[in-house]
Amino acid sequence: MPESTPAIVQRMPTLHALIFDVDGTLADTERDGHRPAFNHAFADLGLDWHWDETLYGQLLAITGGKERIRHYAEHYAPDIAARPEFDGLVRDLHAAKTRHYLRLVESASLPLRPGVAALIQHARQRGLRLAIATTTTPENVTALLHATLGPDAPGWFEVIGAGDVVPNKKPAPDIYRWVLDRLALPAANCLAIEDSANGLRAARAAGLRCLVTPNDYTASEDFSGAWQVLADLREVDLDAIAAPTISNLANISG
Repeated sequence: MPESTPAIVQRMPTLHALIFDVDGTLADTERDGHRPAFNHAFADLGLDWHWDETLYGQLLAITGGKERIRHYAEHYAPDIAARPEFDGLVRDLHAAKTRHYLRLVESASLPLRPGVAALIQHARQRGLRLAIATTTTPENVTALLHATLGPDAPGWFEVIGAGDVVPNKKPAPDIYRWVLDRLALPAANCLAIEDSANGLRAARAAGLRCLVTPNDYTASEDFSGAWQVLADLREVDLDAIAAPTISNLANISG
């Protein structure tokens, strides 16, 4: 894990919303969640594929589960990728993988990363709006929030941009633009929180400042252009980086 950049106090334009990535940012879901779920799905459909930790780390350069399956088949099993029914196989594999992943999440075996719960709670106390911009499916997002933060947690997020709601996955900025449009906020008043170079590129291309919190899979990536790079979200100080929100100004003046 790289050393954190100095926690320089940098005032943003008035901060109204935090937009979170999910996999690798809220929780370390990739190695111990999605990866074994993919392997279970392969076995379910009679494939001898196995993604170990090293290979999966390489495949994470491809965003999106269906896209990752397709990429792997085209490079490692081209005979399967050439089958007429391949598109259907990809859909079936991804659906099976999602079922296995949801079971893992519901077993409470994928905790939030350090500082995540406290940051979300602090943001809610300040009256900040919360949103999600991710390539994972909506079901995966809801299950993780429910299992780690409680049954009401999905409702804390005003906008959840997930899955195939946009045609192009990160590093394309589409999902962030989709979320910003539904928040009806300019990018300058929002902060994206990501764990990877692909996520950083997507956020910056949408005009957002981006705080990066790397994990074991992404620690060696290039985070040039990040607003801050922190080891984990325990280091985030909303009071230092954000001007008071309108609701807080009202509380102060009252």
